Amino acid sequence: MKKHKVLKVAIITLLICALLTWIIPCATYQMEYTEIGRYQVGLFDILSYQSTVLGYFGYVALFVLVVGGFYGVLFKTGAYRAMLDSICKKFKGKETIFVIVIISLFAILTSFAGLQLALLMFFPFVISLLLMMGYSRVATVAVTAGSVAVGLMGTTFAYNTTQVLQEYLSVELTDLIWAKVILLVIGIILLALSVVKFSKKDSLKKEIEKDEFIPEPVKGKAKKRIWPLVIILDLIFLVMVLGFITWSNSFGIDLFTDVYTAVTEFELFGFPIFGKILGAVSPFGYWSLLELITIMILAVIIIKFVYKIKWDEIINAFGKGVKKALLPATIVILIYTVLVLTTYDPYQLVIYKVILGLSKGFNIFTTGLVIVLSSIFNGDPVYAFYSVLPYFVSVVTDTNYYQMIAVIFQALYGIVTLVAPTSIPLMLTLAYTGASYKDWFKYIWKLLVALLVVAFIIFTILLLIV
Repeated sequence: MKKHKVLKVAIITLLICALLTWIIPCATYQMEYTEIGRYQVGLFDILSYQSTVLGYFGYVALFVLVVGGFYGVLFKTGAYRAMLDSICKKFKGKETIFVIVIISLFAILTSFAGLQLALLMFFPFVISLLLMMGYSRVATVAVTAGSVAVGLMGTTFAYNTTQVLQEYLSVELTDLIWAKVILLVIGIILLALSVVKFSKKDSLKKEIEKDEFIPEPVKGKAKKRIWPLVIILDLIFLVMVLGFITWSNSFGIDLFTDVYTAVTEFELFGFPIFGKILGAVSPFGYWSLLELITIMILAVIIIKFVYKIKWDEIINAFGKGVKKALLPATIVILIYTVLVLTTYDPYQLVIYKVILGLSKGFNIFTTGLVIVLSSIFNGDPVYAFYSVLPYFVSVVTDTNYYQMIAVIFQALYGIVTLVAPTSIPLMLTLAYTGASYKDWFKYIWKLLVALLVVAFIIFTILLLIV
């Protein structure tokens, strides 16, 4: 039932955004601000958006489904449960260390490589471990989705997350890097303290053992070797990180692009054999979720042969996993429907114009309020920044503030994803774990306030320096 409550939150958010089209006129900004009247969105209009949603963002929903299928196969191996038991045994009495390591790892990878969606692939693994260690479901959300939010708050070298900021504000990734690192470090510390200090462990071990997200124990001779599975998961993780770090755009490293070109253009008797076998794969530094989907499918095939599982069993296990992922995938579609609606019917700009008009030039609080709203309306950082920046730079013309503004935009976007009903990492994790949005908000609001206070203190210091 709690999973369905998360679905209700997503549906209500979509309906509210549709209702606003009846109240607020639309406006565009192309060299000048222009109001274009109201374009009321009806029920059939929402349904008509699905062709656009699936065309542009359907691969994200597909990714979620394949992740579900992948874990369905892992459950079937028997080795997966043995691996989970082994890890829990090693961290028995040291669960706090595990929590701190995962929060730090996920936050740093999000900050460094923009892995906020790709990391969803490893969320079920971490959630299973935390549940087996006795942590509550909202605590597992804090460790996974919370660490991604902190990483977004302190984004450093994730070019794909910040490219719109760089384009409109003419800033570099290294500008005010010290402020970004401070935000990241403080965010990690506060989140870790929140989980360690306020998370209550679940003493009902029998219920945990029967949890649908934890495979049944494998006993006696049925136990399987875990080292092949460990190697497979480690390789997937390594390839994912290498694939998503924007080597060229962030660091000017073209090694992987050069290697990719050499391999794909290599010809055998005049035929580019490797290029044809690999197909439309991108070089490391330009990967998307589509490449990860392919990697997971290849991993499933390898697991089938390593653990000698019949094809029928693989297909059935994959199907069961996909079935579990249907609700999270549906929530992805709803969130992106909100994004398409607010993009096609741009009433947001009218709101931003009113708020920015409350002060002349740059103001921390009006700027902060605008980015908070844009982060709620747009579940993707590229669209969140693009929805406001073209008009924003026409109002705030003093370029001396632009480096600080980039930090403000990025930091507040990350903080908002802790609670926004359009935050994909958050809403998917709530749906997956069965934690309710209400319980999550009651759990996280103190951390939310603390992060906002810290962020505005840093913004004020930056303002004094500028």
